[in-house]
Amino acid sequence: MRLSRYFLPVLKETPGDAQIVSHQLMLRAGLIRQTAAGIYAWLPMGHRVLRKIEQIVREEQDRAGAIELLMPTIQSADLWRSSGRYDAYGPEMLRIKDRHNREMLFSPTAEELFTQIFENGARSYRDLPRMLYQIQWKFRDEVRPRFGVMRGREFLMKDAYSFDIDFAGARHSYNRMFMAYLRTFARMGLHAIPMRADTGPIGGDLSHEFIVLAPTGESEVFYHENWEKGRDTSGVDADDPAALEAFIDALNADYAATDEKRDLALEAEAGSALKQSRGIEVGQVFYFGDKYTKAMGVTVQGPDGTTITPEMGSYGIGVSRLMGAIIEASHDKDGIIWPDAVAPFKVALLNLRADDAACAAAADALYARLEAAGVEVLYDDRDERGGAKFATADLIGVPWQLVVGPKGVAAGTVELKRRGAGTREELSVDAAVAQLTA
Repeated sequence: MRLSRYFLPVLKETPGDAQIVSHQLMLRAGLIRQTAAGIYAWLPMGHRVLRKIEQIVREEQDRAGAIELLMPTIQSADLWRSSGRYDAYGPEMLRIKDRHNREMLFSPTAEELFTQIFENGARSYRDLPRMLYQIQWKFRDEVRPRFGVMRGREFLMKDAYSFDIDFAGARHSYNRMFMAYLRTFARMGLHAIPMRADTGPIGGDLSHEFIVLAPTGESEVFYHENWEKGRDTSGVDADDPAALEAFIDALNADYAATDEKRDLALEAEAGSALKQSRGIEVGQVFYFGDKYTKAMGVTVQGPDGTTITPEMGSYGIGVSRLMGAIIEASHDKDGIIWPDAVAPFKVALLNLRADDAACAAAADALYARLEAAGVEVLYDDRDERGGAKFATADLIGVPWQLVVGPKGVAAGTVELKRRGAGTREELSVDAAVAQLTA
């Protein structure tokens, strides 16, 4: 993509109403624009990152055995009354009426709808277990939306729901999703710590939040220093219930808790290994048994002909919220530092002298060569000074910067900069291309 033809409305100054780094940088880098309190338009650069995040989430859900579908954003109030949650949920739910005066709502979550859809398609124990998921927009009418996409009213969310014949099966589904979350966040360059958490309006008695450490996080968190090390999940067989549970139990033997779930005795045992920080919730997993299936009268026939009420779990990831969390965890004074897996482009190609015929020809040739090799390139071909181009490239955080200037063209070289490390190399054109296409 040529930057001269792209829509990238970057800002030189930080907007005064942006309080945290991710909100400031998302506005400055032209990723989003606010259209109403807590509601944002996703501009081309932000939309590219959002889709990268979404695809990683999708791939790991598929790997865990979940099946994707898509639910409507508008739901019937009667459906929520069948579970008893319509009146209990609170003012965060946006309640509306259609032209026929029927009570409707904009989905803040989807337990009831998934339960109803499952009931319509399941009759016997042979239809279990099942895990279904969607990636869909939600709306919660926060009393004080703030911090950009970190606490907005409209947000993109992955929500998944498991249905099992008994507790053992439900626990295995819970553990499979737990593992999927560890892998999902690791692929995005995030170190997320699972912490026991309250279940809130979802209900249930087993839940973990996945927390990314950040000074601006909304939660106070406490954890054993062992959690600061990476956890290798590559050798874990998620299809083996006993092995998977043993792995997760071993992980959770290291203390980690949100402020609401602190255990002072376990913290005392941790001693000097206990760490305190703030964190950002990027996902949560719940087991809630038959809370919804029983309330809504959902049953299947068991293997011996008896009637069984399936047990459920619910698993959420804030897809749009993740973008803010990644920026909070990965930035410097000059701008965003995108992890490779979610970066909007792999390389920013900077022509330092757009008015120089030799520079323009060399940069054009490089652009064509990289695009032909399948490399995602943002080509800054604007008639701007070099300093402005470097500032834009640093702000938007593309992992690599490939710099073409008059001296390099004369010598047959280019400069390759790694945004995160700040390292620079003078390379031949072929060597630079080889490194970017490896």
